[in-house]
Amino acid sequence: MYTLGIDIGSTTSKAVILKDGEEMLASSIVIATVGTDGVTQVIRNVLDESGIKEEEIGCTVATGYGRQTYEGADYQVSELSCHALGIHHVFPGARTVIDIGGQDAKVLSLNEQGRMVNFVMNDKCAAGTGRFLDVMANILKLDISELETEAAKAEKVASISSTCTVFAESEVISQLASGTAIPDLVAGICQSVAVRVASLAKRVGIRADVCMSGGVAKNGGVREAMARELGVEILHDENAQLMGALGAALYGWDKVKSVG
Repeated sequence: MYTLGIDIGSTTSKAVILKDGEEMLASSIVIATVGTDGVTQVIRNVLDESGIKEEEIGCTVATGYGRQTYEGADYQVSELSCHALGIHHVFPGARTVIDIGGQDAKVLSLNEQGRMVNFVMNDKCAAGTGRFLDVMANILKLDISELETEAAKAEKVASISSTCTVFAESEVISQLASGTAIPDLVAGICQSVAVRVASLAKRVGIRADVCMSGGVAKNGGVREAMARELGVEILHDENAQLMGALGAALYGWDKVKSVG
């Protein structure tokens, strides 16, 4: 049985096709905001990659910021629940999940069965999110993918004291003008995100294993800064950005099993 999970985020659409709740047959990530054709494209991508026809999909589940905009789903499920399911599938020992997305940051506490028992969320400010990193990369004339390598070159982590994106932008520009090295600034930016999100994590309570999901999990500079802030190892998977879509596909499999 095939299930399709679609994670419609604020800046990207992700999709995963699972076979029998275990084997990931196809996955895709499309950079597109809610309300564009990103969802159509990401679904087309996974169907083409897997060679499966749409009518062969036993259950389709939508999650994420824009889940209610997709009418083709059998179920629409909170991204909190889906990230918990996805992470638990990959890291059964996970008890704390840090998910940094394009517009928000979430920290989840999971029980032994992978069910969410508590969470805290920052969705009122861009600081500590992927959007913050995008803004800072633009200021420094860097691609977002270059932040990790630049942070690794830092000799002295620059202090970014502002917790507001607008003020932090001015602070970074001022430090650039005063001659602060770009790698030092990038390391400071990663540290700023880590400090912001670590404060959320501490409100939930840190229990190992601690895992990161979402697109920012791919940034080694942020992961390392987060590990320093929390004093624990941070686990992540190469498919960290797909955890929500994976969890949605797993939710669909659970529904199919319960019916059949």
